[in-house]
Amino acid sequence: MAMQRREIPEFIIPVSGSQDNLLSARWGQGLQLMVFSGNGKRRYMAGEADVAVNLDKPSVVHDVRWQTDMHYPATRKLAAQSHEIFTSLQKHTSDATDGTKKPQLVKFSRRYRVAMMECLEDLRKAASDMAEDEGDQDTYKDMCQLYQQLELIWNLCEILYIENLPGGVILQQLLDWVKLHFTDADSLAAKIISEGEINISKDYWSAVYIYVLQGRLSEARHLLSMNPETQHDVHGAYARIDELMRRMPVFSVFSRQSLAEFDLKWRNWQEICQQLLVDGVFVSYQPLETICRILAGQQDVLDQLQDLAGDWYQIMVTKLLYTNPMVKAVDLQYHAKSCMDKFRGSSRLLPLDQILLAALEYDVTQIIKISSSSLSNWWFVAHLADLLHHAGQLETHQLDFGATMREFLLLEYASTLMARESMWQIIIEYLEHCPVFGRHIYPRGSVLTDLFAVSQSICKVMGMRALQEKRLGTALTWCLRSQDASFATYLAEKFLTEYSLNGNFSNLDLIDNLGSSMLVSDRLTFLAKYRDFHRLYEEAEFAEAGELLLSLIEANLAPKQFMLILLTDALPLLELDVVVFSSKQTSQLLMCKENLLKWYQSEEYTREILPKKSKGHVELEKEKMELLQLGLSRNLSRALLEESVRT
Repeated sequence: MAMQRREIPEFIIPVSGSQDNLLSARWGQGLQLMVFSGNGKRRYMAGEADVAVNLDKPSVVHDVRWQTDMHYPATRKLAAQSHEIFTSLQKHTSDATDGTKKPQLVKFSRRYRVAMMECLEDLRKAASDMAEDEGDQDTYKDMCQLYQQLELIWNLCEILYIENLPGGVILQQLLDWVKLHFTDADSLAAKIISEGEINISKDYWSAVYIYVLQGRLSEARHLLSMNPETQHDVHGAYARIDELMRRMPVFSVFSRQSLAEFDLKWRNWQEICQQLLVDGVFVSYQPLETICRILAGQQDVLDQLQDLAGDWYQIMVTKLLYTNPMVKAVDLQYHAKSCMDKFRGSSRLLPLDQILLAALEYDVTQIIKISSSSLSNWWFVAHLADLLHHAGQLETHQLDFGATMREFLLLEYASTLMARESMWQIIIEYLEHCPVFGRHIYPRGSVLTDLFAVSQSICKVMGMRALQEKRLGTALTWCLRSQDASFATYLAEKFLTEYSLNGNFSNLDLIDNLGSSMLVSDRLTFLAKYRDFHRLYEEAEFAEAGELLLSLIEANLAPKQFMLILLTDALPLLELDVVVFSSKQTSQLLMCKENLLKWYQSEEYTREILPKKSKGHVELEKEKMELLQLGLSRNLSRALLEESVRT
């Protein structure tokens, strides 16, 4: 039988024309079905079903899986990170006072968004590393698009429901929202600048226009200043438009300026824009006239630049910036509908449109419903609903079957993780915060205590058995379930020994997704962070890699025998064209190297370690120490020279 894997359950099983065709299925692990067809020429009993199979013409077995969003490496990492944020949020909100609750909720929301953006970058990297003909590449690209939308929605909800600035004036936050998520102008500008000589092309003016539409006038002025025509600006048109953009009033809730004062300044400024157009100052400079028309808030120019302006929600922010900069959050829904009608016309709204519109209408329930039905991601709705619940923005009434919407979504999210045993500890902690149905799935009290003790004992036995069979990854998985700190330390040292012998780690997927489990022991924490160092180095994040390596060396969490490997890991960073380690950091590394040298000369090393090493190994260590001394000395000179130039 041939095997085909499908990620969605909606498909057609091709079968022959016999009237006896039969569609059969068998459960696999978790959310998985093995589906196949037969034509009834021979029958046999399999389990509880009478299955028809044509042995002469083998059928195709379809491996059907669903709700697999959180089963990819990048999304498993997101699940681990968001679990830590979720548990911290529950503890904080139970202890927080009214005065400290809101600022902390904003921080929690931003931590979720950082986790989403990290996940998105991991997905993009995974997609780019795949060959174009690999089937999973399209899946990864679709997931990238999904997580872009999720972060866009979450950020808007944070602005409207969590941050909720005093006075309700919200435009500056919306401008930041647009700037963060729509970066076409930055890409165009970077391409133009990288070419050296500025070519006044369609792309150049597109970048300028988008910057102006997004309210990013500093960037627009910078691009205009690079235009060669400014050198021959006889009539001062470029100088006038630059001054106009420089003097545009910007309101901030943190300034001492009142709304009335700002309103007066802004109206005077826009009257100047309109008068310049009437006077025909830019009539000979069509692109500059277009900019001035945008600043003057003319609707027809937005219609002309609709393709550059983006979607209806971007156009809405532009229109508000140049016509109603003091708009209140509660009034956004009216402007949204107007822009949507003009942009979308009679075409059907996409789910993203519906969700953003529901957010602007302050209809949280509708946000959750549409997101649940169309985005195929229980992670998003579960965590967003929980955050909005703690912010007092989500209704707490029970649904027909007894649970609140928040609990229902947490249960659904937990159920999508159940197919992976490595997620069970995470699942339990989510169930703990489901007061109605969580207790039926996850028992509490003395029964739980007894079960936990038995579970620990079983996990320890299974872990030792896996270790005896030299299956380190399996042993560590059982160890983490038992929460045995001494066993975790022992296994972490086994992984480090394996690395020192082979130069690489086995079971990378497990180490990369340890999450909060790394805290079981100091040695396990070191193992996880050391792997993070390698990941940063592979991604060419050399400055961050150097900082982490130095902190690992100074924390002294590694076995003494591993310290030379840590110091040797600094050598590639010392040979880079850029200086990664400052003079102070280099001195710290030299001190660590000297301390290691003293240990090599100690009685402990001579009596216990040295007899186990071959002569070749000892010579190799001596050579590494000499290379370290040379590399650190050179780097110290480079760092001191660079620092003296800066000062």
